[in-house]
This record gives sequence, C-alpha cells and structure tokens, in this order.
Amino acid sequence: MPFEKPPGVLPTLEPATEAGGGLGIALVIDPRPRDLGGFFVRRVLPAAGNRMIGPFIFLDHMGPALMEQGAGLDVRPHPHIALATVTYLFEGEIVHRDSLGNQRPIQPGDVNWMLAGKGIAHSERSSPEQRARGVRLHGIQSWVALPTAHEEDAPAFVHHPAATLPRMKRDGAELTVIAGTAYGAESPVGVLSPTLYVDARLESGARLEVDGTHPQRAVHVAEGWIQIGARRLGAGVMAVLRPGAEVVLTADGPARVMLVGGAALDGERHIWWNFVSSSRERIERAKDDWKAGRFARVAGDEREFIPLPET
Repeated sequence: MPFEKPPGVLPTLEPATEAGGGLGIALVIDPRPRDLGGFFVRRVLPAAGNRMIGPFIFLDHMGPALMEQGAGLDVRPHPHIALATVTYLFEGEIVHRDSLGNQRPIQPGDVNWMLAGKGIAHSERSSPEQRARGVRLHGIQSWVALPTAHEEDAPAFVHHPAATLPRMKRDGAELTVIAGTAYGAESPVGVLSPTLYVDARLESGARLEVDGTHPQRAVHVAEGWIQIGARRLGAGVMAVLRPGAEVVLTADGPARVMLVGGAALDGERHIWWNFVSSSRERIERAKDDWKAGRFARVAGDEREFIPLPET
C-alpha cells in the first residue's frame, strides 16, 4: 500500500516514547492514524527514533475494519523500487494485481511477497464478491528494504499459501513463521537478508520468550494486551527491544503479536512516497519514470493510477 503523501527521507512524526518499567524494552512506538482514501490504518514504521527494525522500513496495521455493502478497498496502481512488500491478513481478502501480469487474491494466513527491485507497479482492491457482502479487513502491510546488491534485481511476485508456512505450538502460543527464521524454523518466503517475522497467537496467560537469534527485534501488538515486565501494551503499539535482551511477554487475555526484526542493512536507506533506495539519485529517477509513464502498467487495472505527489 502507498504512503498517502511523500515523507522525504524521514517524515515528521509524533515522537515514540522511552520505555518505562518494561524490562528489555528500548522504545515504545505509538501508532499514528493515516487515511488512505477513506480507509484508515495505524502506521507504526517509520518512526521518530527508530526508522528501521532489521530490514523492515514500513509497517501499517490495517483495520480491523468493516465496510458497508458496495464499498471496499481501492488502492489504485502505484509504483515501488528497491523493496519487497509483505502482505499478511488476519481477516478478509485483497486482490493483488501487478505490472508483471499477476492477479492473486490473498486470504488470511497467506503471504504475498512482491519484490520491486528495479521497479514494479501494483494495485490492491476488494473483489466484487467481497463488496457484495460487506468487506471485513484486518492485517499487516509491511515493506522490507533490500540489500544494496539486490536493489536493482528483476521484479518478481510469489504467493505462499498459509499451509506452506512453518507452524509450531509452545506453552499456550501458536506461532507461524511468516518470513525468515525463528525458533529453529525457516519460512519458504525468499528473503534476501536475515529476517524475523512471526505471527504469534496467545492464549490468556501464555508466556512467550521472544526469539533471540536476531540482533534487532520488536514486538507489535495486533490484538489484545500483553505485558513485558511491568509495561502493559495494547493493540497497535510496538515495543522495540534492547539488543541481546532476554525478553518474555505474557498475554493479558487472548492476544496476537507480530515479532519483527532481523539484521541491519548495509547502510542508510532513503524513503520518499513509495520509493526506497540507498541512493537519493535513484529515487529521483524513479519519480521521473512514474511521472513520465515509463513504469509498466498493471494488467487488468489500467484505467486508474495514483499520480506522483507534487510536493
């Protein structure tokens, strides 16, 4: 999904708060509501004080939302470079179309991995069937920045059905490894740098030790409430963890959390609108390419597009 306005290298955001009473927490990031054309999301990354966590440079918490019959999600065609988008739903369905000719609905538990590389355009919409019965939508949209050596890779799209992702149970927690490695398991999603991305569904009172094999880690609360030490965290909030800290979270009632992180990338990344790159000049070229219509069109969704912001 796109930024609704160009953020520059780092947008002006409400400051994240320093941790207090949360053993192992370095920073708590409060979500910021953003309107994507009538559909509201809670934006967590990028954030003041913590631009990236591992390779993750962008994270939107979508919903939970219920749209009236006839309405739906309509994210018009827009471009990306030098990143991979990772779409993961808890509820609902989104139809993905892209300029490579792919068309694929994504449903809860599946993973859509779209590698933008040197350039791709895509759209995300609700299907006519979903609109007819009223769209319900809840999930996470994130962007993973690419290592410098892969920023100009050929674009690609891979759909991973839910059944192909590693699952495990431990002490009242059901874990799905969405991408990368965690708890001794590895996802089939084709990440290009060390990545931590786990969906953890917790029973009331469940205790979960956060995987400690990645240098940068965060816990995003998707549903319910959790405790880390004396710090209580609710839905939409992200806790950035101290490197190397042994962190155990406890579910205060049924809860769902996303474990996010990995290894730091090889240098600074710039972000402007939907473009991410290690080079400001490359972003300027991408801006010119989109404005001039040099990106390939989205197959089956050629009539509309999101124009390049003028500011």
